[in-house]
Amino acid sequence: MTAQQSSRQPAPGTGTSLPPGAQIVVRDEEWLVKNVTRTDHDGDRIEAVGISEFVRDQEAVFFTGLERTRDGAPGIELMDPAKTTLISDDSPNFRRSRLFLEAILRKTPLAQSERGLALADSFLLDPLPYQQRPAQLALSGRNLRPRMLIADVVGLGKTLEIGLTLAELIRRGRGERILVVTPQHVLEQFQHELWTRFAIPLIRLDSAGIERIQREIPAGRNPFTFFKRVIVSIDTLKNTDQYKHHLEHIRWDAVVIDESHNLINRGSLRNQLAQLLAPQTDALILASATPHNGNARSFAELIALLDPAAIRDPERYSAEDIKHLFIRRTKVSAEVREKMSGQWADRGPSESVRSPATPAEEKIFEELSQVWLPAEGTSVSDVPLFPYTLLKSFLSSHAALSSTVEARIKTLVKKDVPEATGAELAALQRLRDLTAGMTEQDSAKFTALVEQLKAIGVGPRSETRVVVFSERVQTLEWLRSTVPAALGFKGKALEEAARVMHGGLSDEQQMQCVEDFGLADAPVRILFTGDVASEGVNLHRQCHQLIHYDVPWSLIRIEQRNGRIDRYGQTNKPQFRALILTSEVDGAKDDRTVAERLLEREDEAHRSLGTAEAVSGLYRAEAEEKSLIQDLLKGRTVDESLQHTAEEAGGADDFLADFFAQVDDTTEPAADAAASDDSSAAPPQAHVPRLFTTTREFVDEAVREVFPDAQQSLGMDRDPENGLISFKPPADLVHRLKALPPDYRREQRLSERLLVTLNRKLADRSLVRARESGTSSWPEISLLTDLHPVVEWLTDKVLVKLGRQEAPVITADVEAPVYLVQGIYSNALGRPTVVKWMAVTGDKVTDDMVGTLREAGIGPTMANPLRRHDVDGLRAGIPDALEAAEAFLSRHRSDWDEALLAPIEEYRQRLGKWEQPTLAGEETKDELSRLADSLLTTGRPMLRVLAVLDSAHDGSVAQA
Repeated sequence: MTAQQSSRQPAPGTGTSLPPGAQIVVRDEEWLVKNVTRTDHDGDRIEAVGISEFVRDQEAVFFTGLERTRDGAPGIELMDPAKTTLISDDSPNFRRSRLFLEAILRKTPLAQSERGLALADSFLLDPLPYQQRPAQLALSGRNLRPRMLIADVVGLGKTLEIGLTLAELIRRGRGERILVVTPQHVLEQFQHELWTRFAIPLIRLDSAGIERIQREIPAGRNPFTFFKRVIVSIDTLKNTDQYKHHLEHIRWDAVVIDESHNLINRGSLRNQLAQLLAPQTDALILASATPHNGNARSFAELIALLDPAAIRDPERYSAEDIKHLFIRRTKVSAEVREKMSGQWADRGPSESVRSPATPAEEKIFEELSQVWLPAEGTSVSDVPLFPYTLLKSFLSSHAALSSTVEARIKTLVKKDVPEATGAELAALQRLRDLTAGMTEQDSAKFTALVEQLKAIGVGPRSETRVVVFSERVQTLEWLRSTVPAALGFKGKALEEAARVMHGGLSDEQQMQCVEDFGLADAPVRILFTGDVASEGVNLHRQCHQLIHYDVPWSLIRIEQRNGRIDRYGQTNKPQFRALILTSEVDGAKDDRTVAERLLEREDEAHRSLGTAEAVSGLYRAEAEEKSLIQDLLKGRTVDESLQHTAEEAGGADDFLADFFAQVDDTTEPAADAAASDDSSAAPPQAHVPRLFTTTREFVDEAVREVFPDAQQSLGMDRDPENGLISFKPPADLVHRLKALPPDYRREQRLSERLLVTLNRKLADRSLVRARESGTSSWPEISLLTDLHPVVEWLTDKVLVKLGRQEAPVITADVEAPVYLVQGIYSNALGRPTVVKWMAVTGDKVTDDMVGTLREAGIGPTMANPLRRHDVDGLRAGIPDALEAAEAFLSRHRSDWDEALLAPIEEYRQRLGKWEQPTLAGEETKDELSRLADSLLTTGRPMLRVLAVLDSAHDGSVAQA
């Protein structure tokens, strides 16, 4: 191979990707590559930002298969490295060169063979190994794509685990386009966590967000192409045909579906949405504390979204089959328990507050026990489960019972009522009469609730907050209208002291309830909520008191409710109370019959297993309640029912307990796929070469280089004591900030002034202060993580300080010229498989560029002697240096490929065991086999000359 041949740069779209940070020429303008993905028909899709004067800061997308010059030649020019122009650097301490090299290091995605975590310790959260395990599993290569189900129990911090995983994907160039799908009431909470903790911005497309962005984007434009990182509710997506049309024509780097147990029912709109999204994304993260409905086939279908070839027999499989896709821990898992000591207060016991029924309530108990649920004889209703619907309504409140009675009367009146149901109609009329005149004075639970609220300190002159759960909307609304006054709230405080949240509210209203309850200065003291808040909602920020006004007849639902305040970040001991209505009527099925015993069983399971999910063997709240009522009809007790359902479920799907049962206090669950032998050890760290020791050093130097008059041009103020940086963002940065949540931009007036810091403690205090605010939970000050738009903006500014295809010459302590060369091998998808930073001296090549720079004395304290270099002579040596670099890469390529080959070969073997051509999820064996092939290194490496180190020739001033 000749020097001329080795220096020839492969054409875009022929197996070599254009790395982020590379400069290209398209239509005679210069562009900076931001991201590259491979398409099926149009070559590489290149997202770029303009850097030459005419297109400066404009964003554009080019396709290598479509861009052509007038004579038909490829229209995207990646500079021939042999034609690199060398320039001397006259900046102090060679600052411009050092910044340029650091920027290239930062912009280049990590190779796929790099399995360690690169960013885990740089965010606004505690560095907990157990929360880093999902990212470790996603990067492990054990699955062809970074796909997994995070099934940690309630409260362990699944949102933080998702954020860490997405951050690592972004650092690898695999997280540019992100779609997050959540229940509507946690949209803002999820969006808030990803921005404030990780600086990952998501545009929220809820009902208000959709209306807002329609004013910002061109008519008819697909919003998912206009915004690269989006969060949207699953209900919005599944019910909107227009969105389905948009989604069919777009690919994602990563899709996250929170509370993914809602996807299980095949044929449902949610399931159809998941089936649509799964093939359209590289990374897929499903999250649910309750992902299993007790049916092996349904769970297999959920797993098939992640890997269609994981399970051969959907009726029979084990944890071993899906260990590369599944991770689950409980609060009593070894590494969780060890790391949470002192950071997560242990919960208190569930306290039953017995409330003897009032005379008015005893009359209803008597009517229910004699007419609807008699110990002997038949019920007045020919609908077996309806008497229990009445009972549960009454155990909630007389208001709920009245509503249920009225609804049933309307149903019967509309029908041609046979004589048999005439008796039921008459019985319903009696219940209507019994509830008609009842007030709060006739409710034992109401009296007990007010007493309990006063006992824990809820009142007009107290900061204490409490969550009160009820299954019935009528009960919630009634309590909201009566309880504040009974506690002594008056005037404006009477209206503001309590909020109601239930599924009948809009997504905006639900999110506002959650946000207000989490703000310390907000006047709300009581949140009356239904079970819409029992999944995914954080209510622990200002609250550690929870009262079950009525108790759901499901262990899972009780656990989910308790998990709203018993979760990671809770500093006070969570306190749980349940109001238990008791009766002296013979045969009355009061709250002692079911509710009190379920509370005890949930508490026992939580303390011994870390979760109550597997106790019944049914794994679904609705199934638990239905089964329990059917068993009560057969005369079984709660304990007998739980034992019976567990035995029945175990007989059919016994092996599924592998996924959900804790073996013992010291052994991690079999499905904890990513846990190492030492469960307390943090996941391995990635080798990320850095010329600057910290992001702080890089940012400080970048500002000095790009904005030497920052105080005047940006109005920049810096507090040396606390690290606060305040400045007015210029127009090009304001444009980038449009990717941030609109509410945050507006409330903090980011286009006028930005407050940022590299001081984690200051950023954390700002976040805490925001929660103590009465107006907004968005913090004033954001942490400058490596992913922050400001850091990315400065990095790009540094890159374009050098002209088209220029590389600096640096005076260094070297005996002969050293050429610094970047070498990247890519796979057929355009993702880097090998990234090497080489130092070439003659025919000697090392892949430790940073080490070479340090040995040569390159650093912040070095002086720039402004000496002249033989630029022409150095340029003549470039072809030979490129040839030596490519030869080095070629010699070692097979060794570097080994890290990729092993998991791919393992997957191929598993795929070979399939006999049917079509797998679950409608992907074929051939498609998955092609995917496996596409992950292997292909073609020649892309080479780029970054800089040249040269000794001084004489003492004259440097010249270009």
